[in-house]
Amino acid sequence: MTANWSHGNAAEASADTRGWLIGHFIDPSEGVRSSKDVEVKWGTHPAGDKRPEWTSDDQRTTLVLLVQGNFRVDLTEGSSTMTRQGDYIMWGPGIDHTWEANEDSVVITVRWPSQT
Repeated sequence: MTANWSHGNAAEASADTRGWLIGHFIDPSEGVRSSKDVEVKWGTHPAGDKRPEWTSDDQRTTLVLLVQGNFRVDLTEGSSTMTRQGDYIMWGPGIDHTWEANEDSVVITVRWPSQT
């Protein structure tokens, strides 16, 4: 790896950061993976895995994209269950969320901007 480019496996590279591959919380020694502009997460969730508490964010936009599985996201504005590869849900600042993996699932989450 060099400061201006990176490659590898998302699951392995994010193992120590709860799945987060890119963001402000990545050590600057990781080069381009350390970013104040965007956060990217490779989320591997076994069936039944959930975040029951509501999470709020007043400053960022979030996109969750289904790679495989069956994954539900509940928002203060509505709910979406993603079942087909490529299904997504996206929300803006000020909307709270929870989620649950209805079956073994892999999702990619993108948030911007990255917050400290």
